[in-house]
Amino acid sequence: MTNDPGDRRVDSLDRQLCFAVYSAAHAFNRAYKPYLAALGLTYPQYLAMLVLWEEDGCPVKALSERLLLDSGTLTPLLKRLEAAGLVTRRRGREDERQVFIDLTDAGRALHDKAAQLPNPVPCAVEESGLPAARLLADIRHLRGALLSRAAADEG
Repeated sequence: MTNDPGDRRVDSLDRQLCFAVYSAAHAFNRAYKPYLAALGLTYPQYLAMLVLWEEDGCPVKALSERLLLDSGTLTPLLKRLEAAGLVTRRRGREDERQVFIDLTDAGRALHDKAAQLPNPVPCAVEESGLPAARLLADIRHLRGALLSRAAADEG
């Protein structure tokens, strides 16, 4: 990232947009760490649980698409959530190749626990003075543009 947005030179680390996003992601993980430790979840497990708290009984394929995770990453994560007693996996009745993820009572109870814990990220965003809704919209827009570009480059 240089002062001129049209300049595509490789420049110093601190001027790279990719590093700013990458390092911000690490900062998010650090901020979430105590919150997630209290829930007994890793960050990717937390993201999966967020989807399942919205849509219990979600097909693995939909979960994979929503989280932008391939099955090689998602399957072990779901196995760990199942071993922790938070979810169960079941085969589809009409198509046994399809797998659905259901919350257990413990998985639903974890949602209530999560809602009672102070989440540090919204507080940090508020304290930063950045407009959270605009920041979220901008990041989603950037993600969409990057995914479109990657798909075009692959195809």
